[in-house]
Amino acid sequence: MKNLFLFKIFVFLFITLFCSLGTWQLYRLQWKQDLISQISVGLKSTPINYSQNIKKNYQKVILSGKYDFENQIYLYSLNDKGQPGFDVITPFETINKENVLVNRGWIQNEFKNSLDINDSSKSITGMLRQANRKNLFTPDNDINENIWFSINLEDVQKTTDKKFNRFIVYLEDQNINMPKPKKITVDVPNNHLKYAITWYSISISILFYYLYFRKKNEIF
Repeated sequence: MKNLFLFKIFVFLFITLFCSLGTWQLYRLQWKQDLISQISVGLKSTPINYSQNIKKNYQKVILSGKYDFENQIYLYSLNDKGQPGFDVITPFETINKENVLVNRGWIQNEFKNSLDINDSSKSITGMLRQANRKNLFTPDNDINENIWFSINLEDVQKTTDKKFNRFIVYLEDQNINMPKPKKITVDVPNNHLKYAITWYSISISILFYYLYFRKKNEIF
């Protein structure tokens, strides 16, 4: 009887686990749909003059000022083909003396620290995006070698002696070849519904198997 009781417990735990995973995927589905909606609205938005008070994901902005190439950051990143390289993150000081980080695009490893990638533009257009936060699997930034894995604002302030908010401007000019600006589209992978159906289907299969086994043996 002890083994039968343990079997019931395992069945209950697995059904609960897979149902929870299915429900979590439904929450993720809602989040992804909201994200796609934000991107869609942002892509259609009219660029406005940048201000640090603007804290809206995917809002197009216009900035006038100058880049600070001496404090340029190289953020480890993969391009759309999975090739390793760096996103070039450059501080930009506006004519209103506001500081903002600009993601100017992706470069191959060999162009790190090359002067050829610097651009003297005084007026730029881009899209605001909140910087991704570091998670448990993100390595620490190697500030001495200028190899970054996350935009940690404390590290940025130590390096640049300037304060920034969490919103980064992603350069929009797709005619620039190097660094190659990241193209923001609504074509975002969204498989959460499929995953949810998979987890719920596994839960139902376990339940049916348990009921069949119980009826067949008539011991539960």
